[in-house]
Amino acid sequence: MIIDCHGHYTTAPKSLEEWRKRQIAGIADPTAMPSVAELKISDDELRETIETNQVALMKQRGIDMVIFSPRASFMAHHIGDFNVSAAWSAICNELCFRIKELFPDHYAGAAMLPQSPGVDPRTSIAELEKCVKEYGFVGINLNPDPSGGHWTSPPLSDRHWYPVYEKMVEYDIPAMIHVSTSCNACFHTTGAHYLNADTTAFMQCLTSDLFKDFPTLRFLIPHGGGAVPYHWGRFRGLAQELKKPLLKDHLLNNIFFDTCVYHQPGIDLLSKVIPVDNILFGSEMIGAVRGIDPETGHYYDDTRRYIENTPYLDADTRYKVYEGNARRVFPLLDTALKTKGL
Repeated sequence: MIIDCHGHYTTAPKSLEEWRKRQIAGIADPTAMPSVAELKISDDELRETIETNQVALMKQRGIDMVIFSPRASFMAHHIGDFNVSAAWSAICNELCFRIKELFPDHYAGAAMLPQSPGVDPRTSIAELEKCVKEYGFVGINLNPDPSGGHWTSPPLSDRHWYPVYEKMVEYDIPAMIHVSTSCNACFHTTGAHYLNADTTAFMQCLTSDLFKDFPTLRFLIPHGGGAVPYHWGRFRGLAQELKKPLLKDHLLNNIFFDTCVYHQPGIDLLSKVIPVDNILFGSEMIGAVRGIDPETGHYYDDTRRYIENTPYLDADTRYKVYEGNARRVFPLLDTALKTKGL
């Protein structure tokens, strides 16, 4: 199988965005706050948004399954308070659950958490539990910066986050470390904030002993790990100066990277530098970079082409990137696939 570990519902019906705009307006004027019941999206609408977009591309690119979560830039945890985030995340997660039910052979779910700046992460646990126990989701997205580019939360190594980690360990699910929209003008959302966060999350783990407390905790750092593979020597050297173990022992039992890197040299570097056991296929199709590369004539986010063409992977290692590692990092997905005889 070819399992894409990084997919977001970026093609949701316009009515979802319209409801969200009303919700945001309702923060200032509570009389304008819409009820959840006012948002009505039919199964036919959901099918249309997926069949003509993601599923069509999956068929073209030979992708069998996508781990699917709400649109990352729409999480916008910095907007409103916890109650606003709770209502919004519940709506977005339910839509992903319905997509999973409508296309059970193509989708597995990952949950958005109702995070809010300055709010105890324990408040996110109810939604996490619902998504795992009731929706059958196989992972979560964890935003290390709910403030939207101002980084007001403690680092991921801080005990602030431990309640979420305890639940992750209990359910044996990983978290993709994924920020949302930047409201800081210094950081473009997808071109700077996302990649900054990927690098920052890795460094927060490097400087700590988090995985001594949680030896089975698993983080998936998206977008190829930000700057991490390109500066692998820097991180190895910093770990050495900090008297930490070698990175393969200190972090690589717990941290993994996807292949959402949109050119051949980038995938070549990733697959040459990072051990193959730590790389999961991902494309984030119809995501941050949607255009066609004029140098190749193919979509930037058609990352399978780069996997097939890199000289640093062979048939055995491509199997790990495409399927084997995803089954290991997402054991609930592996169980679901085995139940289907896959």
